[in-house]
Amino acid sequence: MPLQTSVAQMSASMREMRSSMEENEQLKVLMAGFRGSNLDESDFASDDVRMRLVTDLQDSGLTEALPLSYDPDAINRYWDTRPTAVITRITQLMLIAGTFISGLVSDVIAGKLKDHEVKRAIELRNIVTSLGPAYIKLGQALSIRPDLLSPAAMNELQKLCDKVPSFDSAVAMQVINDELGAPWYEIYADLTPEPIAAASLGQVYRGRLKTGEEVAVKVQRPGVLETVTVDLYIIRKIGHFLRQFPQVTTDVVALLDEWAARFFDELDYVKEGQNAEIFAAQMAADLPQVVVPRTYSELTSKRVLTVTWLDGEKLSQSKADNVGDLVNIGVICYLKQLLDTGFFHADPHPGNLIRTPDGRLAILDFGLMTQVDDEIKFGMIEAISHLIHRDYEAIVQDFVTLQFIPPGTDLQPILPVLAKVFDQALEGGGAKNINFQELAADLAQITFDYPFRIPPYFALIIRAIGVLEGIALVGDPEFALVDEAYPYIAKRLLTDKSPRLQAALRYTVYGKQGIFDADRLIDLLNAFESFTVAAQSSRGDMDQQQAAASSNGNGSSGLFGNPQLIPQLPLLLPPLLLAPGAAFGDGAVAATGGPAIGLFGLPANRFDLRQQSTLDSQGRLREALRFIFSPEGSFFRSFIMDEVVKSIDALSREQLVVVVQRLGLERVRLPVLLPGAKQAFVPLSPQLSDEDRQVVDNVVKIVNFLTKGSMNGSRPDPALVWELLPVLPTVAQEVLPQVTTQLISRISARAVRELYA
Repeated sequence: MPLQTSVAQMSASMREMRSSMEENEQLKVLMAGFRGSNLDESDFASDDVRMRLVTDLQDSGLTEALPLSYDPDAINRYWDTRPTAVITRITQLMLIAGTFISGLVSDVIAGKLKDHEVKRAIELRNIVTSLGPAYIKLGQALSIRPDLLSPAAMNELQKLCDKVPSFDSAVAMQVINDELGAPWYEIYADLTPEPIAAASLGQVYRGRLKTGEEVAVKVQRPGVLETVTVDLYIIRKIGHFLRQFPQVTTDVVALLDEWAARFFDELDYVKEGQNAEIFAAQMAADLPQVVVPRTYSELTSKRVLTVTWLDGEKLSQSKADNVGDLVNIGVICYLKQLLDTGFFHADPHPGNLIRTPDGRLAILDFGLMTQVDDEIKFGMIEAISHLIHRDYEAIVQDFVTLQFIPPGTDLQPILPVLAKVFDQALEGGGAKNINFQELAADLAQITFDYPFRIPPYFALIIRAIGVLEGIALVGDPEFALVDEAYPYIAKRLLTDKSPRLQAALRYTVYGKQGIFDADRLIDLLNAFESFTVAAQSSRGDMDQQQAAASSNGNGSSGLFGNPQLIPQLPLLLPPLLLAPGAAFGDGAVAATGGPAIGLFGLPANRFDLRQQSTLDSQGRLREALRFIFSPEGSFFRSFIMDEVVKSIDALSREQLVVVVQRLGLERVRLPVLLPGAKQAFVPLSPQLSDEDRQVVDNVVKIVNFLTKGSMNGSRPDPALVWELLPVLPTVAQEVLPQVTTQLISRISARAVRELYA
C-alpha cells in the first residue's frame, strides 16, 4: 500500500520543521519577514524622514491628463510632453541614490557584495523611503519575494516605514472641499484639527457626521498621482533598456506592470470603499463576526474616503485571552478568500488586523485586493489531497497548475528531489532528518535548470498566513497552521458541489488506488467539526443582539411552525425507543431567551432545520452526524452511498453467518433451481471475503466515531433519535430508494457471478 500521511502527523512534522528551521539564522530571518515581525506599526514617521514629491509640472498649454486607472501608453504620452519635470525627477533620484549605486558598484568590483549585504540593504531602505509612494510600495512588495531578494535584504525592506510626515491640514480640507463639493464643516459635524495617522498615500482624520456616527476620513496626499506615474515612466524606460541584455532574465516591465495595475487601484478611494463592501458581503454568511468598516459612499470620492470609525487594538499587540481564537477566525477568513471567493485582501500586515472591544476580529484597508481564479483555488485543494497521499507525480503537476512552473516543462528530473524532501519531512522527526545544506544545493540546481518562479498571488498568501502565524506563536508556541487550515479545507471538500472538488474529495478518501479509507474519512469529519466550532468563536456581542431581536418577535417560527410544540414531541415518540426513566439529553429542553440554535449549534437561520429549537444535546450528538443529516450534507450522503450499500451488504452477510453457526446449520446446502447454473447447490452460510471483513471494520470505526460511544447495545440512544427526528423522514425519503436499488443490484450481480462464472 502506498505511503500516506495523517493530518495529525503532518501537523506534528510541520511544528518540528519550523523549530529546526529557526535554528538556521537565514531561515529565521526569512520566516520573521513573512510574519511581519519587522514591520513598523507606528502612526507617524520619525522626525528625520522626508519624502520628495513632484509638484512643478509645467502644465501651461498642455491638455493631456493623467489616467486614473493604470494605462502605460497614456502615462507615456503625458510625461513625453513634460521633459523638464522628468529630468528634474531623474536628477532627484540620482542625487538621492548616487552614493548607494556607487557603493554597490564598488562592492561588485571588490567582490564584497555578500559582506556588505546588510549595510547596502539598510541604505536602500532609507533611500526608498525618501523617494516617495511608488518606491515605498514597490519595496514592500519586493520584501516578500525570496526568489528576488536575499533574506537580509528582505529583512531590511520589511522595515520600510509607510508612515511619512503629515501634510498641511488646510490643504487636506481643501481636498475635501474639491472632492465632495462643499466645505468640510458642512459635511461633517466635527473633524480632528490634525490627522491621527499619516502614510505615503494619505492621512486619516477622526470625525463625526451630522447624524452622530463616528467616522474615519482618509484624504489623499497632493502630488501622489504625478509622483507615482513619473516614477513608473522612468522605471519602465529602464526596463525596456534592460531587455537588450540576455543576461537579465527577469522581465522588469512585465513585473512592474503587474504590480502597478494593483497599485493604481489603491489610489482610487471609491474602489477601496467598494472593495470593502464586497468583502463584507462575502464574509456575512459564514463569518458574520468579522468586522469590516462600513463605507459612506455618498461621502467618498477618488481622493476622500469616509468609513465607520472602529475602536480596538492591534491584534498583534493584544493580550486578551481570545487572541488565539481570533487568529483561527483570521485563518478561516483568508482561506475563504483564497479558496472560495477568490477576492483576496492583498495588504496583510499586523496593523490591518484589529481586536474590537467586544472581542471580534476587524479587518481594515481594502485598497489593495487581488483576484484568485478558479484554477488556482481548486489547484490548492487538489495539491493538499495529493500531499496527504504523497502522490509526488501529481504534486509536480500541481506546481504547473499553480503557476510555479511553466506548462510544457519536463517534470521528471524534479520528482526525486521533491520526493526526498517530503518523505524526510513527513516520516517523523521533521526537519531534524533533513540535511538542509544538501537540500539547498539540490533545490538551487533545480531552480537554475528549470524556470521556477514564485507567483505574485502566492507571495501575498504566504505573507497573510505568516502574519497570522506570527501573532499566534506569541501566545501558543505549539500553534500549527495545518491544524487551523485543514478544517476549512475539509468543509470545502465535504460541501462544495463543483466537479473538481468532488473529485478531490473522492481522491482524498479513496486515494490513487481507489480503496476506501475510513481513517481518512474520519479525519475529514473530525476536521469539519473543528471548523464548525472555530467558525462560531469570537462573536462578541452578536449573540446578545440576536437574542434581543428574537425576544422582540423577530425570530423564525422554525420547521414545526410553532416552536411551542417542540417540548411535546417526546409524547409522540414510539415507546420502544424510550428506556424506563430515560431523559432526552439530561433535561434537553433548555430555557428560552437565548439565540435560536440551529442544527450545528449555529444560528437557526444557517441551515433552516431546527429553527427556534430549544433542545440541548449536552454533547450527545457529534457535529459530523448532524452535518450528514443536514441539507448541506446531501452531496456527502450521495458520495458515501456506495460504502453504505457495501456496509449493509457485509453486515447482513456477517449476521447471517452468525445465525447459521448458532443454529448449527453450517453444513446445510441449498439447491439451485435456475437453468444454466454451474453449481447445483450453494451453502446456506455465505462466504465472507477480505473485502467484507474490511467493510465491517470500517463500519465499526465510523459508527464509533459518529455516535461518540452513545450506542446502547443494538439500540440507539434515544437522545440521538430525538436530535435527528426532525430530519429523519426527509433523509429517509431521499436515501432509502437509492440504497434499496443499489443493494438489490449488488446482491444480484454477486449471485450471477457465483452461479454462472
